[in-house]
Amino acid sequence: MALRPAHVIIKALAPSAVGRFWAEALDWHAYSPGVTTYVGPAGGLVWPHPVVVGLDVVPVPEAKTPEKNRVHLDLATRSEAHQAELVARLKALGATPADVGQGEVPWTVLADPEGNEFCVLEPRETGRESEPIAAVVVDCLDPRAMAHFWGEAMDWTVHEVTDEHAVLRSAKDVGPYFKFLRTSDAKVVPDRIHLDLLPYPGDDKEAEVARLRGLGATDLDVGQGDVPWTCLTDPEGHEFCVLALS
Repeated sequence: MALRPAHVIIKALAPSAVGRFWAEALDWHAYSPGVTTYVGPAGGLVWPHPVVVGLDVVPVPEAKTPEKNRVHLDLATRSEAHQAELVARLKALGATPADVGQGEVPWTVLADPEGNEFCVLEPRETGRESEPIAAVVVDCLDPRAMAHFWGEAMDWTVHEVTDEHAVLRSAKDVGPYFKFLRTSDAKVVPDRIHLDLLPYPGDDKEAEVARLRGLGATDLDVGQGDVPWTCLTDPEGHEFCVLALS
């Protein structure tokens, strides 16, 4: 039994505008199947996608707090020239420079039009094979514990684990990486960005939810009421949802 990432949720005051930004940023397409804006590869809406992890931008009434998001995206580049071109294009689309205490680093930290931080990485071998989204990155207190939980929760392979970081990727070795970076500060506000997970065909959603609880997940009530998905938090309080197969 295992789960797979369905998409990355981004909460937004203006989901259509934020969705358009990310579609342009990733050279993907913004689809509007309902109240949310789904961002995925062009050519028609494919969900769940067999390779990429798309973005689903959902409407919320609250603006982002000043605190840095504990979950962010890293964007891949193929060369220094591509990195510079992408940063310039993103700024023209409405991205702004962001200072999260990064100091002198080879990557560029930006924020989308609603303040969600993300990084445009310098050229890396791992980025070239996972473009345009190189990684979904999570700040945490204990990368080893998080790698254990998420490695058991999903069918992704744990590639590297140290006291400072952990790296997971699809068992098929395609799509973005899932990274945990050690930080000294605990989570204090709800995540603006989170993962939605999906069972595989033939698997039982409630059995998967029970398995996650056994691994240390906790039920979460955000006022969702009677919905077909289940809201949970991981052992460090990061929110995520387990969706029902339609």
